[in-house]
Amino acid sequence: MEKKKKGVSVFDVILTIGLGIICITCVLPFIHLLAVSFSSSSAVAAGRVGFWPVEFTAASYEYVITGGRFLHAMGISIERVILGTLLNIVLMVLTAYPLAKEDLPFRGILSGFFVLTMLIGGGMIPTYLLVSGLGLKDTIWALILPGALPVYNMIILMNFIRGLPHELEEAAWIDGASPFRTLWSVIFPLLGPSLATVGLFSMVGHWNDWFAGMIYMSDPMNYPLQTYLQTLLVDFEKLLQSDTTGNIQDILSKMNARTGRAAQLFLGALPIMMVYPFLQRYFTKGLTLGSVKG
Repeated sequence: MEKKKKGVSVFDVILTIGLGIICITCVLPFIHLLAVSFSSSSAVAAGRVGFWPVEFTAASYEYVITGGRFLHAMGISIERVILGTLLNIVLMVLTAYPLAKEDLPFRGILSGFFVLTMLIGGGMIPTYLLVSGLGLKDTIWALILPGALPVYNMIILMNFIRGLPHELEEAAWIDGASPFRTLWSVIFPLLGPSLATVGLFSMVGHWNDWFAGMIYMSDPMNYPLQTYLQTLLVDFEKLLQSDTTGNIQDILSKMNARTGRAAQLFLGALPIMMVYPFLQRYFTKGLTLGSVKG
């Protein structure tokens, strides 16, 4: 027993050290990014910035607030995340609930149809032609509707619903509740952990996606944040040169492309970093409960 306890203790120590190294590896790039964003352009160009700002300045963040299109692009991304996540959740619940019923006619065929869409897609060109033909280009709906029903997340939600006691629905039916009433009053309040999980997946997916904005938005003013940030990685210097107003020029004299990119990339990741801790406690529980039944 003593050897077993020592073995477990040694394993715990090794596991803790390993996880600590992984955490440090993940956190240090963000610390460096933050230090670069608050450092002077000369210190960054000389390679003197590590994990602490050198010649502290907030010029890059002043530029984000007063110049460029960062705040406008962030507003578009926030709108996309809110509308897209709400639409994802509504469609996932309305699809997962009937598919979770064992007595649903043609349930196997319908489930196979949804799974098939995960393996075979229409392709980028047909999807683009469809979105363009529907007149959705340069609108927020071009970023939302093509991925309105995430099938993988819907399957997680469906398995979670299948794990709920069937007696709850039977009691509601005996009281005369309709299927929609049963879904809204009985099933939906029990979906908290699973909805938090798939909702977080949807939020992160909408927030991080840049390719859809590049394809469906011909006007750069309609770019969501991640698409805008992707363009910064290519031609930030040109963007800086395009701002010629007096106030902006004073700020630009204290920064360069690296400090500007660092500030905007850090602010781009900040919203998800702030939301995740509030949903993290539901994350593991939702995944576990959603994978009990196949």
